[in-house]
Amino acid sequence: MKRALVISAGLLLLMSISVSALASGDPAAGESKAGACIACHSASGEGVEPNPPLAGLKEAYIAKQLQDFKSGARENAMKKMILQPLSDQDMVDLAAYFASK
Repeated sequence: MKRALVISAGLLLLMSISVSALASGDPAAGESKAGACIACHSASGEGVEPNPPLAGLKEAYIAKQLQDFKSGARENAMKKMILQPLSDQDMVDLAAYFASK
């Protein structure tokens, strides 16, 4: 029982370290990956009708939405296709880019 608690605590620590490593993205790296995004959301992030603006939204909110589109938790076939090759860090970087606008 004690061993299981130690293992569980260790896993929780590792998970928190990996989440904090992705906690803040690099806007410059996000800009370099935003090509497909700007077609619908514009380079300024203001959005092109009917697509919503991303500029100024919270980084964590944008990152969560990107993860949800990629996983299928939110349905949008185009976004899912665009996001499939991106890593979690890529999506956090994109979120930082648009949040900085």
